[in-house]
Amino acid sequence: MNARTLNLTALAMLCFAANSVLCRLALAPDLIDPAGFTFVRVLSAAAILTLILLVKRGRRPALGRASLRSVAALFGYLGFFSFAYVRLDTGTGALILFGAVQFTMFAVALREGDRFPAPAWLGLAIAIGGLLYLVLPGLSAPDPLGAALMTISGISWGWFSLLGRGADNPEETIAANFICCLPPAILLSAVNHTALQASAPGLLLAVISGAVTSGLGYAIWYAALRGLKAGQAATVQLSVPAIAAAGGVILLAEPLTARLVVASAAMLGGIAIVLMQRQKSAGGGG
Repeated sequence: MNARTLNLTALAMLCFAANSVLCRLALAPDLIDPAGFTFVRVLSAAAILTLILLVKRGRRPALGRASLRSVAALFGYLGFFSFAYVRLDTGTGALILFGAVQFTMFAVALREGDRFPAPAWLGLAIAIGGLLYLVLPGLSAPDPLGAALMTISGISWGWFSLLGRGADNPEETIAANFICCLPPAILLSAVNHTALQASAPGLLLAVISGAVTSGLGYAIWYAALRGLKAGQAATVQLSVPAIAAAGGVILLAEPLTARLVVASAAMLGGIAIVLMQRQKSAGGGG
């Protein structure tokens, strides 16, 4: 991995983790409501991705690149993400989100006929055990509804990622999908109109989340992917929950509980084992 790819990858991971921190910052002190945050994030991401395409290629995104399933999956991720963070700490939310994304991809891989060697099954069992430990009832257990909402968000993002496999122009495709998410985002705000709340700081955090850490973040990630192998791209994302948890501790004074530390080690360690085994299998190493 050359220095450019390394720098782009690190910046992309910071952007992905920052989405959790920004959302939590905006929602924790009630600076903006979840539906409003979702709408502003979608609008800002659509605007910056469209601008990137105009600058790079001199054209707007072709909306025909979006599909109903992809728009539903992307909006599911964005909407449930915002409402989940009303109830979850930053690190816990990021860990549940990341775990749900990876478990979704593993399930689809199994359904499509991928074969997992025995160590991969062990890693998967460890990861599932970590997730179960995280959500078990107790004084430091996450809010059950919040955990359920974030799980749906993660499944949606995993589904969206899988639907986008093989796209010949991923930047234009995701821009088109963000634009097509605007109508459901407006509808969500209309349905949630009695709880609408917006302040200047809340709107600013939502714009940064949409334009910078989502829109520019995805553009940076696509640039980084050109220099990464598939296994590297999957493994490097293991850093996101840890970065998000650190951001929550530093910026929001959230507690770093023993439960979160143990669950993180089990989930991320187990997933890392699976990813390494799949990489070996893909490379003919058994």
